[in-house]
Amino acid sequence: QPHKIRWTSVVSVMEEAGLDALPIVCFLSFFVGVVIAFIGATMLQQTLGSTVFTVELVGWAMMREFGVVLTGILLAGRTNSSFTAQIGSMKMRQEVDAMRTLGLDPIETLVTPRVLAMLIMTPFLTFGATLSGLLGGLIISWLALDISPILYVARLQDLVTVQNFWVGMSKSPFIALIVAIVACRQGLLVEGNVQSLGRATTASVVHAIFLIIVVDAVFAMIYMELGI
Repeated sequence: QPHKIRWTSVVSVMEEAGLDALPIVCFLSFFVGVVIAFIGATMLQQTLGSTVFTVELVGWAMMREFGVVLTGILLAGRTNSSFTAQIGSMKMRQEVDAMRTLGLDPIETLVTPRVLAMLIMTPFLTFGATLSGLLGGLIISWLALDISPILYVARLQDLVTVQNFWVGMSKSPFIALIVAIVACRQGLLVEGNVQSLGRATTASVVHAIFLIIVVDAVFAMIYMELGI
């Protein structure tokens, strides 16, 4: 029933949980790309005597795994706790019961806007994280490894296929569902005391991170079996 969707709430959550999270997601991914480039260059120099393959290492790692996983973990720490605390506080103050008394469905009012907002924004955050990680690898390759930006981009285009990008992006909707559903469920389980809110917030973050890692591992095995 799309006419029941509260689009104002959806847009508000998109800004709060998605747009406001973009700087920290990109910032962290940038430095992860830097670290991957440094470690990869050292390892490749010792084993193969060549650092040019660092480009492929950064491209594969950021596109397939680290872009989406870092986004999911940051959302688990930032957005999960926020959603759980918001809904849990409403549950403590009996606002959820008041909504039911007024004939409002808490699922339609509180859960659906958050799920839709995360489904829309998580792919954009994953895209930003992937680009930032590749940019970090480019800068290190340029400054420390004498790999020019032109060569870096050319090797990415030639040797790291766009299929790897879509492999990472395909995981983002599942990450979004995990983040939103776990957070809202824990929030609705809060009882009428502060200790319950604290336990629910902690459980929300821990469960979300655990499920994100598990889902990523399952996808990795599936794609490996399919030869993707």
